[in-house]
Amino acid sequence: MKIWKIEGYEGLNLIYERELKLGYFSENKIQDLLKALAASADLTSDEIVGAYARRRTKIANELLQIRRDGPRQCYSCGENPHFTARVIEKK
Repeated sequence: MKIWKIEGYEGLNLIYERELKLGYFSENKIQDLLKALAASADLTSDEIVGAYARRRTKIANELLQIRRDGPRQCYSCGENPHFTARVIEKK
């Protein structure tokens, strides 16, 4: 059975961990979830607003940018703390 393994780290310390069935989330929704987790963990309201502002504007930042790790279904978001979601095979 394939699952989404979601983890949150502050530095090297694991601060959040959850495993959910793959069918619970599309790739777009898992990316939205990572943004919400990263925003709720440590961002101010102004930092969240800046994350949604148009690029290259005065208030824009990349604090909620989704990064994809290679060809696999593995995403991350945030700086410190940051959250990851990856598809794994669970026996």
